[in-house]
Amino acid sequence: MTEETIRIVLADDQDLVREGVRMMLEAEADFRVIGEARSGIAAVQRVEELDPDVVLMDIRMPVMDGIEATTRIASTGARARVLILTTFDLDEYVFLALRAGASGFLLKDATRDQLTRGVRSVARGDALLDPGITRRLIEEYCRVPPASSAAEHARLTLSERELEVLLHVAQAKSNAEIAADLFVSEATVKSYVARLLSKLGLRDRVQIVVYAYEQGLVAPGARDDHLGK
Repeated sequence: MTEETIRIVLADDQDLVREGVRMMLEAEADFRVIGEARSGIAAVQRVEELDPDVVLMDIRMPVMDGIEATTRIASTGARARVLILTTFDLDEYVFLALRAGASGFLLKDATRDQLTRGVRSVARGDALLDPGITRRLIEEYCRVPPASSAAEHARLTLSERELEVLLHVAQAKSNAEIAADLFVSEATVKSYVARLLSKLGLRDRVQIVVYAYEQGLVAPGARDDHLGK
């Protein structure tokens, strides 16, 4: 994907924010900003009209917020990946946006390098997850334990190895890190992740993380070596 042009839509109600982000993105040879939106409804319309690869989505916008816009974009089956831009790393709305179908999030004070790497990662179909921030975020908003039958159903649906991979993904580990931990190749890990997405009807790795917490497969507050126990 890095050698192909990544087509991007910017959605933010602040003109100066859009202008600054556009300047950083367009300094990259493989990026092209093809549209802008000042509201969530406009972002949905731009996606329908322009079919971008990535949408950089603010959360708090007039007319329709970024959460609802993300939900609508994901529900249409559009190939566009939504990358949330937020001011605070524990904004309650970020979790709602991830659950709605966003592929990750970045803080608005991210460096140019973090921004460009993040856009490329999401464009490839990966999730943009910071292990520390994502863990705190999901633990904060997944405190109601699910019915035990939900977790049991997940365990029965997945093979032992699939469940193992799921628990590693839930720690926001990369394919390379998972491969090293499980003594398998990265290609094997990718295959298992694809199988998890298909079996569970999920869109990407972010939703695997959310699923693991919501189904009780990972307990809020649990240490990494107690995941799934």
